[in-house]
Amino acid sequence: MRISLFVASGAGQPGLKGLVSTFRRAEADGFDGVWMPQLFMEDSLTVIAAAGAETRRIELGTAVVPTFTRHPWVMAQQALTTQVAVGGRLALGFGPSHRVTIEGNFGMRFEGIAEHVREYVTVVSKLVHTRSVDFAGSHYRVKGDMEVEDATPFPILVSALGPRMLDVAGTLADGTVTWMVGRKTLEGHIVPRIREAAGRSGRPDPRICVGIPVAVTDDSEAALSEAESRFAFYGRLPSYQRMLEIEGADGPGRIAVVGNEAEVERQLRGYAEAGATDILASIFPVGPDEEASAARTWALLRSLVGKI
Repeated sequence: MRISLFVASGAGQPGLKGLVSTFRRAEADGFDGVWMPQLFMEDSLTVIAAAGAETRRIELGTAVVPTFTRHPWVMAQQALTTQVAVGGRLALGFGPSHRVTIEGNFGMRFEGIAEHVREYVTVVSKLVHTRSVDFAGSHYRVKGDMEVEDATPFPILVSALGPRMLDVAGTLADGTVTWMVGRKTLEGHIVPRIREAAGRSGRPDPRICVGIPVAVTDDSEAALSEAESRFAFYGRLPSYQRMLEIEGADGPGRIAVVGNEAEVERQLRGYAEAGATDILASIFPVGPDEEASAARTWALLRSLVGKI
């Protein structure tokens, strides 16, 4: 199982320069990759392009770029250009986001989600793999050729939690990116469905990239309390609420991987046994010395690269 970091600005990362510095440090420390969400701050693909100029080995991923705010032609165009900039190390994760964001922040209609994403993946995949598309669907009508010199294909991953979305991810994409999904849900809900869809379509086993908050600490209860506070927002989103119900967790903070070094390693190994191919570790600090707390978690994760 690959171990990568999941980072965003804030939480000690001062904007673009701080993020690029984190990418450099992660590569120097041997991590398999660094992934970024697309939130209300720096554009993830632009940051990745900048980081690609200062790294040479690590995978650089998005987890995830909202589909509704970018036409699939524009997504493919930017991602192919970024792939050239980073020397062929991009992993593109995208997904529909949530109703509260798409309708509340952007004033767009959030409906027909599974079919919208199915069409979106189809268009992006055609452009990434053949540089040409001629597609007419319910949501998109796209026709044309794209020329991005020196671009190569890259993994396309879909944020998928429900059965229909997992079918799209397994049938048309290279895998999925999850967030706030526990081991029980991964093993009994996510992995079987996406693997079945991929097998039915004659595709190889999909990548299953699991984004998860992680904190190494001697005070697990304090860490869980901190996680409940930090990640409470996700417990109000319907798609994550369904995953918490499957897990039997009473809040998103209970999904966090916390404990001392041995306990965190055991939990991460459990994710690998459940079918995760990648862990995207979002380090969160616990206690008054946030820098020391984050450093302890970073050190354990670094020590586990290539060993799980």
